Amino acid sequence: MLTSVDTDLLRVLADPLRLQIVTLLAKETLCSTHLIEETGARQTNLSNHLKVLREAGVVETEPCGRFTYYRLKADVIASLAGQFADLAETARATADSNVKRSCP
Repeated sequence: MLTSVDTDLLRVLADPLRLQIVTLLAKETLCSTHLIEETGARQTNLSNHLKVLREAGVVETEPCGRFTYYRLKADVIASLAGQFADLAETARATADSNVKRSCP
């Protein structure tokens, strides 16, 4: 049973703009122009956040003419959700068994 969560991925998703981008990309594949319109972020700022998401493996790109489209990699999010589910199951099992570490 897994009892830890991918902290690097959590740090990536902890940023409000990156989380907003991920939420938008969960609904549809978008280019940076769409993401600028939806988030109100500046091009440079958005590009930096998209780079972080790409490097973390959260999004993938698809060139289309002079535009680049971004797509959320659902399996990465599902894996993180599974890690949280495992953590919750461990917590339930611990609570059910009333396991406590004794104080010195």
